[in-house]
Amino acid sequence: MIQLPTVGLLVVQNRKLLLAYSRNKQCFYLPGGKIDKGETAVAALCREISEEMNVRIDEHELKYHTHITAPAYGEKQGIIMEQDCFFLHRSITPKPSAEIVELNYFSLKDYLTQTNRAPGAVMILQQLQKEGLID
Repeated sequence: MIQLPTVGLLVVQNRKLLLAYSRNKQCFYLPGGKIDKGETAVAALCREISEEMNVRIDEHELKYHTHITAPAYGEKQGIIMEQDCFFLHRSITPKPSAEIVELNYFSLKDYLTQTNRAPGAVMILQQLQKEGLID
């Protein structure tokens, strides 16, 4: 098993979670991405969100919420995504850029209708629903 350290941004609006559609992976997943060598999780998340959604966030605005371990969607068999998930508790106006084609808000039920589903996205949606944060 190969572990892939990643970070994900949690933005909830109207009881739905913001997910990003990747041109490369052909799937909606949490905005964020891989942590570069020598980079902290929050620094990586700030960089990824700027690249993917044209939104500038400061490290102090992020609040750690949970960690997800799941098969890495769109990667080779045996690669496990280790993802630290952080809440951003302010409204943003994201605009897709880089490899992101579309941004949309999902309930768990909405996401389960998608043809391609990232296991980590399903896990975080299930967890947020159990916590009463999304529908």
